[in-house]
Amino acid sequence: MSDKNKYVRVIDASHADCHALAETLGRIGDKWTVMVVGTLQDGPLRYNEIHRIVDGISQRMLTLTLKGLEQDGLVTRTIFSTIPPRVDYELTDLGRLLMVPLQSLYDWAKKHRPAMLAAREKFAARNRLAASRQARFTTPR
Repeated sequence: MSDKNKYVRVIDASHADCHALAETLGRIGDKWTVMVVGTLQDGPLRYNEIHRIVDGISQRMLTLTLKGLEQDGLVTRTIFSTIPPRVDYELTDLGRLLMVPLQSLYDWAKKHRPAMLAAREKFAARNRLAASRQARFTTPR
């Protein structure tokens, strides 16, 4: 066997930290997580209230998102022994701390959305122009 085939990748601690951070960023950067956390910022809500507010989320995705948020300590689930049983979801202190960067991202997105839409249009126009130029050169005469 040659020396070329004996390569062994060494994983140092910084890679483990990167993986852990990627997992955390995956949770807090998820589209549904952001929307559910934002929905709960004003206080506890029942499952169906969250489902009505978060446009487009399926029941399955809402259930998975709430379970993940509860597992990660961002949301608490309180069961009231009434008939029918009532379940409220509420942000924990950690979940409320997440609202600070999420609010900043929301503000940034709102402020810069027009610039992004203009850039998309410019990009599309450039692609249309390139496609029309290419069509002129490839069209048989």
